Amino acid sequence: MPVNYYEEINLKTSGEVDIIDITGMVQAIVERSGIKNGIALVFVIGSTGAITTIEYEPGLKKDLPEALERLFPRSIPYEHEKTWHDGNGHSHIRASFLKPDLSVPVVDGKLVLGTWQQIVFVELDVRPRHRRVAVQLVGE
Repeated sequence: MPVNYYEEINLKTSGEVDIIDITGMVQAIVERSGIKNGIALVFVIGSTGAITTIEYEPGLKKDLPEALERLFPRSIPYEHEKTWHDGNGHSHIRASFLKPDLSVPVVDGKLVLGTWQQIVFVELDVRPRHRRVAVQLVGE
């Protein structure tokens, strides 16, 4: 019989391109859900944060922000700034490319991830934030 389960993860970030490993938190939710086989959907509630996977190690924690700056620089004009004047036009663009969600299979009560693959939240806004990450599980 299919089961649905929902929890939220609350995070406090330190600001732009703070990368937080949430793999353990998501796995703990899977365990609390009792679901053995199904799908975990991880979704950031907000338009300037992202969920992705990465090898959570110092080199890539430095490389990802540098790559985002090369692709979506802070220093160029963004139309968003003309309306809101909040300095985060690039944050919205970065978030739309990285995406707010990730689906991960659950098999035998465990997230199916590669050896060096962690689920991370990426703060893309220009200031520290309190974030909510929704985790919805469907399975049996």
